[in-house]
This record gives sequence, C-alpha cells and structure tokens, in this order.
Amino acid sequence: MNFLEYSDRDMLAIDVANQIAGDLKGALLHHETVSLAVPGGTTPGAIFDNLCAALLDWDRVHVLPTDERCVPVTDERSNGRMIMDRLFVGKAAEATFLPLYDPFDEQPDAPAVILERELPLSVLLLGMGADMHTASLFPGMDNLQAALSANAPVLVLAQPNSQPEDRISMSAPVLNGALSKHLVVFGTEKRDAFERALTLPPEEAPITSVLDSMTVHWAE
Repeated sequence: MNFLEYSDRDMLAIDVANQIAGDLKGALLHHETVSLAVPGGTTPGAIFDNLCAALLDWDRVHVLPTDERCVPVTDERSNGRMIMDRLFVGKAAEATFLPLYDPFDEQPDAPAVILERELPLSVLLLGMGADMHTASLFPGMDNLQAALSANAPVLVLAQPNSQPEDRISMSAPVLNGALSKHLVVFGTEKRDAFERALTLPPEEAPITSVLDSMTVHWAE
C-alpha cells in the first residue's frame, strides 16, 4: 500500500486524474478495451472534472459504478447519473457506460454477466465512509461475510440498515482484484477512521478487504 498526502483537494484531484489517465493508457497498450470502475457521491466529482479532458482512446474505455442504489438512473441519488453528469463530458463522452442496475431490464442477471467479461478491472477508484465502508460494503450488513468471501459472486445485494434503499455492489474480490487501484480519503475524521481500520478485521472495516497494492490519496 502506498499513502500519498496533498496540500489541498484541488491538487489531489489533478494528480489522481493524471494517474488514472496514465493507468488507462498503459492498459490500452495491451487490450482492445479497458474497464474503469468508479464511485458516485461527492468525493470523485473534481477528479472527474479533470479526468474527462485526458487525451486517450475513450471509445475503448468501459466505465462502471462500483456500486449503485436500486433507483432509476434518472433519480438524483443514482451513482450512474452523477458519473455520467461529471465524467461523460468533453473527450470522455466517447466512453461506454455499463450500469449495475436497471429496473426495466428483463434480465436481472445481465449486469453480472457483463461485469464478468470486464474482469479483472483495469483501473479502480474508491472512496471510504467514516464508518469504514467502501462501495456498498457496509459494516454490520446482513450478507457482508458473503460479500467479503473469496467465493463471493461478482455483484452482491447490499441492504445496509443505515441507508434508505437497497444497493448493488461489486464484491470485495472484484474490487481487490483490480489491476490499478486508487482510494481517495478527505479530511481528518476519515484519515483517523482509515488508520483505525488497519487495526480491525474486514467484518468491522470493509475497506481493509480491498487494500492489496492500493494507492491511498489523502487531503484535508
């Protein structure tokens, strides 16, 4: 694990975007298409604003959310909507978006089948909550142990008591198996939580299940 500190969040966003662009370019040298898995929420917005201007073959990049709320993509709480609004602009508009949830899809297993074709993920970007969750792998949720298992399915249904709706999440083995991995952490509270997580088992701190060869980026 590599831990990088930045003077401010703007510098972090620029550097992480540059690193992700470099990772994608490197992967494109060896593969016809590559995959980029990213979170929703507020953390990655500024990174997307920088990344969307990167000079690379975006038409060969498949973008997936690491997790998704079980709401239509038109819903303001949809991770897919935020990703498309912030990342799919400029040059990155040529990328392909692969949703994890579609309430109108007659084949509910389709997202899992599509995800399996993209594995291992080429590049992964994650955030972390103050409760030490990542993606939609929340401490205390009923099926967390199954989602952390080496034999976990690629996608799991997450029903955390702390959230208002069910979610779909990539499982820990899928996230941990990405070839290039970046975790963004903002603020002292989350840094303290991250450092505490390193002393806890994954069942209490799911973030620790995905840290193999991770680059962690922190700014106040």
